[in-house]
Amino acid sequence: MMMYENLAILKQSNAILAGLPLGDWERWKKFLSPVVLEVDQVIHQAGQVQKHIYLPASCIVSVQYDFEDGNSAEFAEIGNEGLTGTFIFMGNTSTVSQSTVIAKGLAYRADVSFVQHEFNSSSSFRRQILNYMQLLMLYTAQTAVCNRRHSITQQLARVLLVNLDRITGTDLEFTHELIAKSLGVRREGITQSAQHLQSRGDIEYARGHITVKNRSGLLRSSCECYRIVKEETDRLLFENSHTGSAT
Repeated sequence: MMMYENLAILKQSNAILAGLPLGDWERWKKFLSPVVLEVDQVIHQAGQVQKHIYLPASCIVSVQYDFEDGNSAEFAEIGNEGLTGTFIFMGNTSTVSQSTVIAKGLAYRADVSFVQHEFNSSSSFRRQILNYMQLLMLYTAQTAVCNRRHSITQQLARVLLVNLDRITGTDLEFTHELIAKSLGVRREGITQSAQHLQSRGDIEYARGHITVKNRSGLLRSSCECYRIVKEETDRLLFENSHTGSAT
């Protein structure tokens, strides 16, 4: 893990931090360390006691369960709307899931002991976390429904839109294999769906690189699951994240 002490810690780059009152934010700044996380970096391992949580600013983290046969299934993704390690707020020090970085970028790291203390002492932070945990439950449930009822093309469009909301610009660094693993489908299915979206002019893709060319078209290709989660994300987190200083 590479440390970048000279990088600015921006309040508005993460919804949890953006929702903190200025008094809380002044305290938090002293306990946050900016880090750049790399693709495939494991930041939480199953069964191991966690010492840090991460608040993504521009990176994306996948939360997965690994099966005994070597396969894995994703049940949540975390970007600039949230933070990793929510199990610590329920009195646990470890979990059966693993958190792996799927898109390189900046995050802020904090000690678990500090974050737990803030959860117990700050009503504002506690409210943010409870809202975020509600959103995570919705995301997990909606993803399960989507994977069961909607086509691979619809699921791919949803995943691209969700992750587009977490970055600046229109370029996503995702391989077909990575997307297939997160959706629990065959790589060939992702390739066919990507070709379909490209033929419609919604995206342009090369190996490991996807550019969204027509967001409106991608919205039409997606299912209602994206809209449902998007509206709840805005309501629970981002509507309360426009107060205080930006730095």
